[in-house]
Amino acid sequence: MGLVDHAPRGLSRLLLRAPILLFRARLGWLLGRRFVYVAHRGRRSGKRRETVLEVVRYDPDTLEIFVVSGWGTRSDWYRNVRVRPALEVRIGARRFPAPRQRFLDPDETVRLMLDYRRAHPRAWRRLAPVLGLPLDPGQAEAAVRDIPAIAFSPAGSQTP
Repeated sequence: MGLVDHAPRGLSRLLLRAPILLFRARLGWLLGRRFVYVAHRGRRSGKRRETVLEVVRYDPDTLEIFVVSGWGTRSDWYRNVRVRPALEVRIGARRFPAPRQRFLDPDETVRLMLDYRRAHPRAWRRLAPVLGLPLDPGQAEAAVRDIPAIAFSPAGSQTP
């Protein structure tokens, strides 16, 4: 299920991909812990691909980074990491080669998204309509159940 009709195109796509340049230049720390760089392999081509995603939650104790696929299961990056695990993730000045990844179940995704909504109400008001999500928290639970969510952590970490 996709949350919006199509992935960004043109200028919107260019602007959304600009943070990749910061991470390539080792300036990801400028983005703090709100964004994560994910390198992965194309599921068909095998070529290295890169994306920068908004962090929904970051646990500084376990270093676990939670992200969601705003374009549902149709997102290329999401489809790629389903087939082949991510090559690396970077958050701030930290880099995790061959990170551990786990796909969240619907109940954990609901908790994650409702926590995000509470922690970032202004961001929720801007992003929810773009992603096709309701602003009303009473309706949000049903809407976020089908959003694919992934947690990345350093290889060898023992997160639940």
